[in-house]
Amino acid sequence: MLMYPDADIPVCQLSVQTQKDAAHHYRLGQALAPLKDDGVLIVGSGAATHNLRKIGRGSGDAVAPWADEFDTWIKDALLEGRYDDVNDYEKKAPHAKVAHPWPDHFYPLHVAMGAAGENTRGELVHHSWSYGTLSYASYKFTEKP
Repeated sequence: MLMYPDADIPVCQLSVQTQKDAAHHYRLGQALAPLKDDGVLIVGSGAATHNLRKIGRGSGDAVAPWADEFDTWIKDALLEGRYDDVNDYEKKAPHAKVAHPWPDHFYPLHVAMGAAGENTRGELVHHSWSYGTLSYASYKFTEKP
């Protein structure tokens, strides 16, 4: 509602396919990339960390070490444009299975990353935490310098 308060744009929602891997969702984004030339905005909505069983209610502002380490790894990989590493996050990122026991809140990132194109990198536009374990890091993708 902030970007289009009159809600006067068409929207098409895609579901992630949890039986597929991250690379599949990246390729899905690549297939959608030509739509950008037609003025289509491609948005991936999820969470940088998402494990509801580990929510730290009553933990104050303290961020769980596993969540911070995973979130920092993802941030560094995106800022450096290391998309192959992000696609292989289950093997390369610290605490990947704890941060995302199920990939449904993470795969939208891969779609957006694939749609951004090869010569791009992430740029952090917002970062906040809830309950010490839920990272709401938001990225946009820009051309590499």
